[in-house]
Amino acid sequence: MLKGLFSFNGRYRILHLTWFAFFLTFVCWFNFAPFATTVGKQLNLTPEQVKTLGICNLALTIPARIIIGMLLDRFGPRITYSLLLIFASVPCLATALSQNFDHLVISRLLMGIVGAGFVVGIRMVSEWFPPKEIGIAQGIYGGWGNFGAFGAEFTLPTIAVAASFMNGGASNWRFAIALTGIVAAIYGLIYYNSVQDTPVGKVYKRPKKNGALEVTSVKSFWALIISNFGLIFALGLLAWRLAQKNIHFLTQSQMYLVWLLLAGLFAYQTYKAYQVNKELLIGKKTYAPSERYQFRQVALLEFTYVTNFGSELAVVSMLPAFFEKTFGLEHVVAGMIAATYPFLNLISRPSGGLISDKFGSRKWTMTIISGGIAVGYLMAHFINSSWPIPLAIAVTMFAAYFAQAGCGATYSIAPLIKKEATGQIAGNIGAYGNFGGVVYLTIFSLTDASTLFSTMGIAAMICAFMCGFFLKEPKDSFAAAYEGELAETPTNRSTIFTEE
Repeated sequence: MLKGLFSFNGRYRILHLTWFAFFLTFVCWFNFAPFATTVGKQLNLTPEQVKTLGICNLALTIPARIIIGMLLDRFGPRITYSLLLIFASVPCLATALSQNFDHLVISRLLMGIVGAGFVVGIRMVSEWFPPKEIGIAQGIYGGWGNFGAFGAEFTLPTIAVAASFMNGGASNWRFAIALTGIVAAIYGLIYYNSVQDTPVGKVYKRPKKNGALEVTSVKSFWALIISNFGLIFALGLLAWRLAQKNIHFLTQSQMYLVWLLLAGLFAYQTYKAYQVNKELLIGKKTYAPSERYQFRQVALLEFTYVTNFGSELAVVSMLPAFFEKTFGLEHVVAGMIAATYPFLNLISRPSGGLISDKFGSRKWTMTIISGGIAVGYLMAHFINSSWPIPLAIAVTMFAAYFAQAGCGATYSIAPLIKKEATGQIAGNIGAYGNFGGVVYLTIFSLTDASTLFSTMGIAAMICAFMCGFFLKEPKDSFAAAYEGELAETPTNRSTIFTEE
């Protein structure tokens, strides 16, 4: 596989084009974090308002990942990803033109939609790579794409400083943020003209029903409803935060109105889920053993993604300001140091997928890595101004490795649950990563960094326990092909895995 990876041919070409699409969405998604303190000073924002913007950046990704997962399964990754990249220019330019807190809230809420791009590539990669290689392929896609957070934190401050001559000598954060959206839109057009959804001779499988996830047992239906409620709860939590007196964005009556709308959204989701699964619920339909899957396995992966990707979102959002304030650093230097956390994505997430492929048990890979996340964040809890900066960096990188490897391990399992619903399943799991980010950043906005780190560590410890006892090894975890598909052999390699 490593030889093919550097060939830029066949399925590897699709992988490279797709991870770079994800990379650009991450650059856009986190283009505000390196400038949070600078923007706060220029626009006279309170510390609470700056923290709240980090939550807004994640919020709409929750429903967006589910909706885009449905669109993806229906229309395919080529169209879905291309349009999302082009859309990224809207919130980027809106952020660059913002003049006050209200403008920033709206632009960062819209930016959350761009963060949903991840699930598109999960389906694209699963179409081009067999189960035995799915861990490393998804790890490369996710890890090298997540590297965009490093790209944002490390390069955007430099671009802003280089463009300061256009801003009277001050850091030109507006230019840097606007540039990310323009580049993403251009690449959206390139992506549309450079990829296809499946290899030649392979049919793109679509769900038989649209509008909600199809489950295969009554218990799974109720688990799905509870899962949907959790995502609605995270949005309600954001509305509550925006209504606090020190934020000044929503009034109490507006908060109640948002909650009412969210209750209506939950009722609509429940109705659509009932429609899709009605025949199962009234006993008119049963599924053959080969068609069944347990939604509780999806729910467990949702929890793992809370603890790994949810924590990564929270840390990437707050780490530049944390280093700046804890050690009294300039924002450019603090941003570059904080960038060591997302930098590890280059190797950590692919290694999590590779370990899952090679260890022989995806379940125990997930369990052990979750334990590592717990240890990393519990150590980070003790970081303070008396620590040597290199030691603080080492501890955050330790936590970063396991959190990011956990993302790779999670998505080495997700595409194996039910192939034709991969987009929706990946969307649900991905949305819970944002759920974790919203909850963790809300805790951070109300407390401090040490409390955030300890909370994430304890959650990961509980997750490791649950994976060890309740997570099941997916069927055909290390097969040469998905069920019902032709395995790759020297004679059919060119037919199955090459392009038009």
